[in-house]
Amino acid sequence: MGAYILRRLLLMIPTLFGIMAVSFAVVQFAPGGPVEQVIAKITGQAGGDRLSGSGADMGAQNFDAGSSDVSSRYRGAQGLDPEFIKKLEKQFGFDKPPLERFFLMLWNYSRFDFGRSYFRDISVLKLILEKMPVSISLGLWITLLSYLISIPLGIRKAVKDGSAFDVWTSGIIIVGYAIPGFLFAILLMVLFAGGSFFDWFPLRGLTSDNWSQLSIPGKVLDYLWHITLPITAMILSAFATITLLTKNSFLEEIRKQYVVTARAKGLTERQVLYGHVFRNAMLIVIAGFPGAFISAFFTGSLLIENIFSLDGLGLLGFRSVLDRDYPVVFANLYIFSLLGLFVTLISDLTYTWIDPRIDFERRDVG
Repeated sequence: MGAYILRRLLLMIPTLFGIMAVSFAVVQFAPGGPVEQVIAKITGQAGGDRLSGSGADMGAQNFDAGSSDVSSRYRGAQGLDPEFIKKLEKQFGFDKPPLERFFLMLWNYSRFDFGRSYFRDISVLKLILEKMPVSISLGLWITLLSYLISIPLGIRKAVKDGSAFDVWTSGIIIVGYAIPGFLFAILLMVLFAGGSFFDWFPLRGLTSDNWSQLSIPGKVLDYLWHITLPITAMILSAFATITLLTKNSFLEEIRKQYVVTARAKGLTERQVLYGHVFRNAMLIVIAGFPGAFISAFFTGSLLIENIFSLDGLGLLGFRSVLDRDYPVVFANLYIFSLLGLFVTLISDLTYTWIDPRIDFERRDVG
């Protein structure tokens, strides 16, 4: 097993390299980079005040853009001093060739040095750590609730396969799976968050403004009050997936010969179900727990965080892409790609922990 883990760890290096290389290459052809963002602020609105006074004054002067290839590379740069644009390129690191910038980024990222945000006066790592508690909170609740509800329901559906209970619960599950999470979130807002009907739940944040002044029970209730609608919207698709996966896994195991043998020995249905079937049927469900958490932790919360104005990693990544804040974009990509690779390895190791008969190392050798 040690050799298998070592091989998997070594394979993470070229995999991560490929992910970052493809993403970096795509960004090189994407219009509206950080230099263009600053130029647009200067030429289009007063937002150019974010620059230093001397730099803004220099950029505001009227020069012949056609006299320089530098200014002609950027849309809207006509009339700006080419020297000013060169300073912008140096500020954002675009004065170096793309290949040099890419390998410099990888070298820094290998030491977990993610630099500073282009448009926020804060280090990227500190910014990510500030937003992480919101996303972790959502991911934990979604994963725990979906497993706690879906596994018993899936087992019940397998035992009652073909019954009226199985049919109508399957109908509800399929409808729930078909509804996009963001659409369901909007529906919840209209119904219960001050839309056209009831004003029962808040629209923003995970806590109220006076949260620090509340008692401990008051803080707990306030927190639960705020997360009810986001969690309900996000849990819908995960709930359906795990329930049907659990049911199908149990049905497959129930039909096997060892179950028939166990029943022939006089064991009760409960002993057969939880003493023999459960361990084998839950293998695929439990082993997928780390991946399910990561999915809920990051990718699943993007739209929901935007809809409910939750200041987490999903909202941070969305705004960073819009602002072309590349250090934040690539740091998020690097961290969660690395995390995803480790979670995949943990999922495989979970299989061997649940069922020691599985040996990935022997399978690779064979």
